[in-house]
Amino acid sequence: MTETLNLPVLPLDDVVVLPGMVVPVRLADTEARAAIDAAQASGQDQVLLVPRLDGKYAKAGTLGEIEQIGRLPGGAQAAVIRGVARVQIGAGTTGPGAALWVGATVLDETTNDKSGELAREYKQLVTTVLQRRGAWQVIDSVKQVNDPAELSDLAGYASYLTNEQKSWLLETPDVSERLAKLIGWVKDHLAELEVSETIQKDVQEGMEKQQREFLLRQQMAAIRKELAELDGKAESEEEDYRARVEAADLPEHVRKAALAEVDKLERTAEQSPEVGWIRTWLDTVLEMPWNERTEDGYDLREARAVLDADHAGLDDVKERITEYLAVRRRRADRGLGVVGGRRSGAVLALVGPPGVGKTSLGESVARAMGRKFVRVALGGVRDEAEIRGHRRTYVGALPGRIVRAITEAGSMNPVVLLDEIDKVGADYRGDPTAALLEVLDPAQNHTFRDHYLEVELDLSDVVFLATANVLDSIPAPLLDRMELVQLDGYTEDEKVTIARDHLLPRQLDRAGLGADEVSIDDSALRLLAGEYTREAGVRQLERSIARVLRKVTAKLALGEELGTLAISAADLKGYLGTPKFTPDSAERTALPGVATGLAVTGAGGDVLFIEASLADKETGPTGVTLTGQLGDVMKESAQIALSYLRSHGAELGLPVGDLAERNTHIHVPAGAVPKDGPSAGVTMTTALASLLSGRPVRSEVAMTGEVSLTGRVLPIGGVKQKLLAAHRAGLTTILIPKRNEPDLEDVPESVLKELTVHPVSDVREVLELALEPAQVDARQFAA
Repeated sequence: MTETLNLPVLPLDDVVVLPGMVVPVRLADTEARAAIDAAQASGQDQVLLVPRLDGKYAKAGTLGEIEQIGRLPGGAQAAVIRGVARVQIGAGTTGPGAALWVGATVLDETTNDKSGELAREYKQLVTTVLQRRGAWQVIDSVKQVNDPAELSDLAGYASYLTNEQKSWLLETPDVSERLAKLIGWVKDHLAELEVSETIQKDVQEGMEKQQREFLLRQQMAAIRKELAELDGKAESEEEDYRARVEAADLPEHVRKAALAEVDKLERTAEQSPEVGWIRTWLDTVLEMPWNERTEDGYDLREARAVLDADHAGLDDVKERITEYLAVRRRRADRGLGVVGGRRSGAVLALVGPPGVGKTSLGESVARAMGRKFVRVALGGVRDEAEIRGHRRTYVGALPGRIVRAITEAGSMNPVVLLDEIDKVGADYRGDPTAALLEVLDPAQNHTFRDHYLEVELDLSDVVFLATANVLDSIPAPLLDRMELVQLDGYTEDEKVTIARDHLLPRQLDRAGLGADEVSIDDSALRLLAGEYTREAGVRQLERSIARVLRKVTAKLALGEELGTLAISAADLKGYLGTPKFTPDSAERTALPGVATGLAVTGAGGDVLFIEASLADKETGPTGVTLTGQLGDVMKESAQIALSYLRSHGAELGLPVGDLAERNTHIHVPAGAVPKDGPSAGVTMTTALASLLSGRPVRSEVAMTGEVSLTGRVLPIGGVKQKLLAAHRAGLTTILIPKRNEPDLEDVPESVLKELTVHPVSDVREVLELALEPAQVDARQFAA
């Protein structure tokens, strides 16, 4: 039977009391004092403990019996109350005192068959939690509780449950339902405990590791100190750096900067990231060869012999290096090694087409001078810091490539090859060519400052050799700081010499063959250079030789007995097929309207054919059509040639009326290759004059020069490269501008002997020399 009681309410803020719990309640609060007084006045010593969470009363409460009223150790008055049973809160009633009285119905606990099993599982989980906390006395108390309802109410003491969860337990009379919920909550708590213990364990291990490392380092420092006292060495790393700086042979300004950094290292905590930066900087400075220099070899004959042994031709560079050594020797003899803080370095720019030996020449120069050699590849460099270095504050900061090259060389006067200086780019990180202005200026580079080192570095004794294929992409201020040495390609005789003395032995070695097994005679090498690989350099020539030797090696591998194989010119077709560059000038200029010109490209000199034609009077508009990917300057040259013939054609005996009445088409093959420049002016004029006159251009004639509206032939550049290209193509008569006559001094004597060069100043001279004599009526060909 359900029992109904009238009880004074004792609200509990943020606390939930379950049946079986004993709790002290302070009586300082007015409501608590009123409830206790009302219970005593009624004579039943019972109160209703109701949880009040967030200002709201729970639906159920706990019947509490007042066991004792007294004072706490602090002097405050309190009552000890024991929870007896769950009660359902009913309507308000009246009673003595100022407390709130309500009717309360005692709730009956309900159990079922699962309650015992759930109680055992819950007890085991609670025991596990208490064991982890080390609460062994509480474990004994819990083990003595066998009643499922009483066991579930012990959760009121659990600190890991929230007041909302405890309030739900208070409102739920079904014991099995309470135990099932508690089992889930305890499992969640155990999972949290495992995670917390893992984290705590990791933290503890980390702390122990740090403590162990600290102790070991302290012991190591003490051991090092004891050993230092025995050996007379530095006691600490800082003192070791100081000793190394003081022992190193550093310039005074570098020594001061290094000691300042050592002082900073001694004041900086070991854990600071700045310690690593300072150590790296000091290591870099101590690795630099500040006062290390190699002695130059001043035997000029020996130096020239070394250069001649490594490279055929290239007399300009060899003479320049010989002159440099002669001046160095004279300065050294007179005690003028250093003048105004500057030494006698050199900055040369080797400019020429690919494959002429610019890069390999740098190593030969270093060997001839007895200096160390370092190559700095600049192709594709876009970051200014690559040259001048990074600021030390950046993560991963490094000195620039110039400083690293000096360190790598191990001396302050190496030969530094700045390879492919014309391939340097620029982007948002700066322009590396601007950083090179100070490096390559003989007036400034004795006080070069790298951003990483931040101390002056003397580069005035370094020989800088810069290589480039073209000059157009090099900024004018940088070009002005370098002495240009033009490498215009090899003659056919020089190529044969290079192939015989250098390329063939190297490729024989790479193919695993001996000179006694395979030989290639000079006639075959000459045919390779002339008709298989028409180039300024010798790279394709070397590849062709390698291809021939690979085929020979393959035959040997297949078991063929070749004996001592001598390859002649007649044998090349079997190895390489038909030649690719047979002379075709006679065939192409057989008809009027085709002239042979000369041009300079990034790969050296080249032969250019210019074709002209006239359309029928009835077809298409009049004017001029230009094809062949021509640049603006070349298009203007065609317009000038057309204008000259229109205004002076009558004097030359040409039917100029056709130029006004019919469309003129000028084409420059190959159509896929872009072309530009003014030096094709006379060639275009000659092609048009040939077309109008019906007189073909002589097949052995090639020409170059800019033409003016008055018919003057103006000077152009690259005469040496153009004459070498004409010689390679088998042309024998060359027309050049009169004002370019001094440039013939640069052309090899062997080439000039085989060419007939006519300096001309007027287009009339060009036409007289270039066109075949008139044989038929001109209008037959123009029609």
